[in-house]
Parts: sequence; C-alpha cells; structure tokens
Amino acid sequence: MLDRSMVEILSPAGDLEKLKVAVAYGADAVYMAGKRFGLRTFSGNFTREEMVEGIAYAHERGVKCYVTMNIMAHEADIDVLDDEILFVANEAKADAVIVSDAGVFRSIRKIAPDLEIHISTQASTTNSEGCLFWYEQGAKRIVFARELSLQQIATIKPKLPEDMTIECFVHGAMCVSYSGRCLLSNYYTGRSSNKGACAQPCRWGYYVDQQENLVTNSTIVEEKRLEDKLPVEEDQHGTYIFNSKDICMIEHVPDLIKAGVNSFKIEGRIKGAFYAAAATKAYREAVDKFFEDPEKYSVDDNWNLILDKIVHRDYATGFFYDNPGQNAQIVEDKSYNKPAFVVGVVEDYDETTGLYKMSQRNKVYKGDVVNALIPVGYVDPFTITELYDEEMNPIDSTPHSKMTYYMRISSDAKLTKMSFISRDGDKDLGIKPQ
Repeated sequence: MLDRSMVEILSPAGDLEKLKVAVAYGADAVYMAGKRFGLRTFSGNFTREEMVEGIAYAHERGVKCYVTMNIMAHEADIDVLDDEILFVANEAKADAVIVSDAGVFRSIRKIAPDLEIHISTQASTTNSEGCLFWYEQGAKRIVFARELSLQQIATIKPKLPEDMTIECFVHGAMCVSYSGRCLLSNYYTGRSSNKGACAQPCRWGYYVDQQENLVTNSTIVEEKRLEDKLPVEEDQHGTYIFNSKDICMIEHVPDLIKAGVNSFKIEGRIKGAFYAAAATKAYREAVDKFFEDPEKYSVDDNWNLILDKIVHRDYATGFFYDNPGQNAQIVEDKSYNKPAFVVGVVEDYDETTGLYKMSQRNKVYKGDVVNALIPVGYVDPFTITELYDEEMNPIDSTPHSKMTYYMRISSDAKLTKMSFISRDGDKDLGIKPQ
C-alpha cells in the first residue's frame, strides 16, 4: 500500500533565506551545504552559525535537513574533514549527510557512526547490487543516477531493504555529464565541478570550427574562448555535450510514487528564493493531492503556471521515459524562457492602515498589475494602487535595490509573510537564475 509518510519533498536551501522560504512553502526536508565540501560553492551556503540557526529553525517546524559533503575529495580535503563531520553531526545536528566519495564515507562512519548517510547522484548508482553494497556499508538512502528510467527504478526498488529509501531529481537543471561528473569546467576555467566550483559551461554558447570536418571528429569553440578548441567525436546518434533541457516531472507525480521514489528532489541551490518557493509549492500540492484520492488525481493548471514563471530552459522529463541514445534532451538555444520578475517580498501587514510592508527585489510602478505567489492557496492578479517609501512619502516607483516600501492593493486577498509579488516579463533578458 502506498504510504504518504514515505514520500517527501526535498527542496534546495542555498542560504538561510531560501531555507526559510522552502519551509514556508511546504518542504518536508531541505538540503544545504557549509562553506566547504559541497558541490555548489557559488550558492551562498551556510556559515557554521547560520547552519546551526537554519537547522534549528527547520526542526522546530518538523522539517529535516541534509548537509551535502559530496565533493570528490583530494588528500588535502581528507586532512581537514574530521572537524567538519563532528560539527555537522554534534553541533548543527543535521539529519543526514549526502556523500559521493568513498573516503569521505569511511571518515563519517568512523567519526560519527550514528550520522545517517545518503549516497549522492555523483556516485552513479544504477543497479540493485550497487544499492546493496552501500547499504551494507551503512548508507540509508541512494540518490539515483539521473540516467535511470522509471521502469529501471521500479525494477530495483523491490530488491532493496525496506528501510532503504531512494531519491530522484524531479525538477530543475540537468547536467550534460553522466551523473554530474563534468570535466568541461575544469578544462576551460580551472574550476573543478567535482569539487563544487562548476562554472556551468554547459550553459555557454558554442560554435563548430568551420575549418574542420563537419561530419565526424569536429572541434567546437566556446564563444568567448576562441583559442580553446574542443574535439567532438560523433557516433551514429550524434553528440551529447551541449546545453540540456530542464527536467520537470510535475505532470508525472503518480508515476514517480508508483515506481517507489521516496524523495522528490528539486535542483537549484544557486537559484533564487522565488524559484525555491514556486517549485516546492507545486510538488507539495501535487503529492498531497495524489494521496488524497489516487483514483481521482489530476494535474492542477496552477502548477504549470507557477513553474513557467520561474527562470528555466525548455522543460522535459529527463531520462525517466527516454534514454540518452533515444533523446539527448538538448535545448535548441542558450536563452532562458521569459520569467516573472519578483518586485517584492511581503514582510508584514498592518491591519490598521491596510498596507503591506515590502522588501524590494525589482522596480515596480504604482498602477502595475502584478501576481502573488503565496504559501497556501492562489490569488488572482491585482493592481498596486498606492506606493510609499519607508518614511511613508507617496512614490510612483521603487527604484532602489532592497529598499523597504509599502503598498496598497486592489484585492481583498490577504498576503502572508514570504509571499512573492511579481510582474510578468515582457522580454527575454538572457539572464541566469540567481
């Protein structure tokens, strides 16, 4: 029998703000990193003080916290690892750590034997024997390689112990390298993706070198590094190193649950709080709706609407239904789809004046028609009828970054703290998700 308690929404927490947003919008668990040993060094990440605060905040609200320690460690990393393990286990009190390197795994088992370990997607686990190997070493969860299909996952799941869970990426950017083990970043910039410093070269623009044979064994150049030629070898199926589509499984939640996926992982620690809110809300509602009545389950149009408003590439279903040889999931160009632009985040509401206290994110004008993303429920678009600065002087717009402003709206809807106010984008700015 399907059990709601065995399915969690796992959201990205790139910093303390995103952690609190993910919790507010329905995450069952979040994943995070300290300043070292995680694979997203360009997200804000957490100081030790912030990690202690963030995990305590989440735990008070019944949300679990997993700390990523999934770099492919070199000897210098191992030499300073012990102190971080002890901190994560005993002071921060994380619920689990996410690991890919066998040496890091061994150190954790030796120093903090009671700390739960999840095996990262970078370990490239693709079969039941691999799962059982890690289980026998003490791991409690496998984050499957993204190249597995749902059929393969459904075949593996019954062969695992009942207390071993599986986790899959269900939304966000896909890496063009097998299980995220990319070498392009190091090749072009000297920044190792396998040690957390990925420059995301899969998102750059490339051109075929016209001086080479264009059929097989060609070379390509990156648009800003014309002197660095990268050989490309093709087979009969083409080549797979270019820009990937983003994965979106919001319309296939029942298939994921029935295949045995326990944790719905949302990619995106380096993306913004609005992204974390929208993605968490959509998958939280989808999972809850399925368990309310599986036979009557249907996709809510609101989920696609809010997921279309966050910065993303064209959506696809990854390799859950196709393998790389059938569909390489390559996007046609390097631009991002038109996002909604967040103009403010609700900080408070004054019942007496009917004004919302806002923190500015992008410029907005009095009279603009805007949308609101709220933790629970949905609000129709409304007009900003009045704007005031922090001294309560009337203003026509909010030009200053992160300024505090107050607004009155045309709607009777009540916006709660951490609601995001946005206006629809009118052009593709080529921006990256920050």
